[in-house]
Amino acid sequence: MSLTGISANRLELLQIAEAVAREKSIDKEVVIEAIEEAIQKGARARYGAEHDIRVRIDPKTGETTVKRVVTVIDDDASFETEEGVYEEPVGVRRLSEALRSDKEAFVGKVYEEILPPFELGRVQTQMARQVVTGKVREAERERQYEEFKDRVGEVVNGVVKRVEYGNTVVDLGRGEGIMRRDQSIPRENFNIGDRIRCYIYDVRRETKGPQILLSRAHGGFMAKLFAQEVPEVYDGVIEIRAVARDPGSRAKMAVVSNDSSIDPVGACVGMRGSRVQAVVAELQGEKIDIIQWSQDEATFIVNALAPAEVSKVVMDEEDERVEVVVPDEQLSLAIGRRGQNVRLASQLTGWQIDIMTESQESERRQREFTERTALFQEALDVDEVIAQLLVTEGFASVEDVAYVDASEIAAIEGFDDDTAEEIQTRAREYLEKEAAEYDAKRKALGVEDGLLEIEGVTLPMAVALGEGDVKSVEDLAGLIPDDLRGWFETRDGERVREPGVLDSFNLDAGEAEALIMRARIAMGWVEAPEPEPLDEDFAEGEFEVEAEETPEA
Repeated sequence: MSLTGISANRLELLQIAEAVAREKSIDKEVVIEAIEEAIQKGARARYGAEHDIRVRIDPKTGETTVKRVVTVIDDDASFETEEGVYEEPVGVRRLSEALRSDKEAFVGKVYEEILPPFELGRVQTQMARQVVTGKVREAERERQYEEFKDRVGEVVNGVVKRVEYGNTVVDLGRGEGIMRRDQSIPRENFNIGDRIRCYIYDVRRETKGPQILLSRAHGGFMAKLFAQEVPEVYDGVIEIRAVARDPGSRAKMAVVSNDSSIDPVGACVGMRGSRVQAVVAELQGEKIDIIQWSQDEATFIVNALAPAEVSKVVMDEEDERVEVVVPDEQLSLAIGRRGQNVRLASQLTGWQIDIMTESQESERRQREFTERTALFQEALDVDEVIAQLLVTEGFASVEDVAYVDASEIAAIEGFDDDTAEEIQTRAREYLEKEAAEYDAKRKALGVEDGLLEIEGVTLPMAVALGEGDVKSVEDLAGLIPDDLRGWFETRDGERVREPGVLDSFNLDAGEAEALIMRARIAMGWVEAPEPEPLDEDFAEGEFEVEAEETPEA
């Protein structure tokens, strides 16, 4: 018979457990364990928290057993917490104490005592309800995580359950996901009960808050929609290599075909645009530019800037920057509304794109040519013709001339080995003289030698730092990037820029931060970071749509 004074009989208890398990799609054993824990807490509140009380519910008969367990321990046994505080565990009895009532007692012996039935009071009932609810919710969340953790990157259908502060909660049938405000398409509103199609971009194991994160603004969502609309993409004949989106406005998608007989752009567009229009309709009228992906980076960048025409591309692979020259009348088209076209092209290719017109490039090249010619005339003590020849051959600074292989200078038309040697000698003498002047100026300003040992700090930088009253490694370590790069302030209602110590060197935020961090490492304020392993995964924004067993409905 049941030993607890609960309102439900044995059969009702099992029926309740089965109903809850079926409703929440969890195991019946989990619900029974939750009820056992709830009764256990109620019993401890009744008989005392110092007792080790255990509850067992038979899953077949529903019979409930409540018992107190006492374990015999050694007299010298000590129990300390991690903080070093002594804490006696519940349900134990010292050996000397146990021997008083049981002569056959030994260390490790366990006594079990069946407790009489008891009635759960109002407080205990409420506590039991909270325990059962919490355990069931925890089990439900674990089941939801295990079911959806391998479905990241899928498009799912659901029903809008509720909308809270711009966040949309979606019922997915076997789970519940949330689409945050920033992951939804702007100006797109949903009502309770609306059917919605979303992209699962992340599934997390969390005790509170959402676990399944949905998106309609993610680039992968558009890639999956094309996989559903275009059989060639679904079959893997056409690959979607990269996607860049400005949700609700415009998007660019790079595609490539593994079959030379199939046009990837035409296949994605479809007959009279039928395929792309189906995706556009799902994305609330978002304009989509489908471009041909190319292994050649320059060609890919040119394609990405469509519909603008490109005259010339100059790439800087070290900084991953590219200068794109367009005809004067194509400038606005290349940049796009509020810079949208060039921004999406930059996201798609992974390169920082700088746009300029042909006239701007011509002016800049002429200005650079004149400045470099004047520099070589002064530094090398040569006439204008020789200086112009050096600039024409691609020499941009005195350092280039001084430390390049002499054969490259001798190969210039009209030059020989003796001329090349003389020019390089003059270049080195000029650099040595310049370095001596900078070093003398540095010493006069009181800049310590240790500052030059910091990687990235040159003599001209050291002079600039000294002029800004930064004279030691400690002084540099105590700065912030804005102190080096400059910052903006508002004065009398106007935004005014304050120059930094190294303002003339055009450092970016990363370079300034790295310089300060090296100084802090040298001072011992922070530890040097461990080198990160190479990441072979695709860059952010790139997707490869693989063939699936069945497309999502």
